[in-house]
Amino acid sequence: MKELWLQIAPSASSADKESLLKLAAENCDATVQDSTATTQQGKIAVLDSFNKAKLAQLKQEGKTAAQKITIKGKEDENAAVKAAELQADYIILNCQDWRVIPLENLIARTRGKSKLIAEVSTAEEAKLVLEALELGTDGVLLKTADPHELAKAIAIVKKQTPKIELTPAKITAIQQIGTGARVCVDTCDLMTQGEGMLVGCQSAGFFLVEAEVHENPYVQPRPFRVNAGSLSMYTLAPQQRTRYLSELKAGEEVIVVDRKGNLRPTNVGRVKIEKRPLILVEAEVQGAQIKVILQNAETIHLVTSDASKPVTELKTGDEVLAHIAMSGGRHFGVAVPDETVIER
Repeated sequence: MKELWLQIAPSASSADKESLLKLAAENCDATVQDSTATTQQGKIAVLDSFNKAKLAQLKQEGKTAAQKITIKGKEDENAAVKAAELQADYIILNCQDWRVIPLENLIARTRGKSKLIAEVSTAEEAKLVLEALELGTDGVLLKTADPHELAKAIAIVKKQTPKIELTPAKITAIQQIGTGARVCVDTCDLMTQGEGMLVGCQSAGFFLVEAEVHENPYVQPRPFRVNAGSLSMYTLAPQQRTRYLSELKAGEEVIVVDRKGNLRPTNVGRVKIEKRPLILVEAEVQGAQIKVILQNAETIHLVTSDASKPVTELKTGDEVLAHIAMSGGRHFGVAVPDETVIER
């Protein structure tokens, strides 16, 4: 299994830093700060410049050590090999252009001695290092301030899908509320049963609204579409931000979630806003009351733990899947955990 290390860029906001640390705790092998990498097994000493005596001392003391090497030429390649001969556990390679680096030579010369970790700034660079080269490195060190970039890197490096927690919510009230503007989000992807978008009246609680994937006597399935609800609803977007459905437009990125909490990004193909009859659905989850306003039609489904249910067939006591987000307020969609906000 390839390793994924994280170093949070100084430009990260408090909210983004919190999201990065949460993702890292669940998915990363190490987080780097100053001259230390922290893992579940303990600390790794990180040497920023090649210091033969210091590296030898750390190994004599039985400590795990990582040696950073900036590759500019053959001399630096030789330094990396020397660090491996001194039994550095990891060699962190820094380079501006991976295409001109004889990385295969380093892999061959250090194989079985040290693990090679490549510094990258994007998930695309991680993919290049791990997949474009014949053997690739043993892992990557991602330097970023963007939780979404880390989520993409997790999917690439760990070959796994980022997840979000979904919890059963018990329906407490259903009310027809007349006609209003509702939004259909047509994406550039195909969704399957159990997949859709997270939508809600409040930024702290979202219902999983299923895509139009079911056969119906009156209309064909539209597996690219989520009939997402009233234009004033929030949807959970990449980086744990919220967007109003009314704001979305072609080309922008949204997230698709399935009933197991697996999420993936896709792009908006078009947004349709039309006047339709609406229904208000309220539910209780983890002691909180959450709400959503959807079109009142049998083609709109809320996802359950093992299937889904049309909003026209919902009854009080039914359970559907919901996501409870970080408490606090939002400033232009960005979480502000310490702000006091009451949403009804």
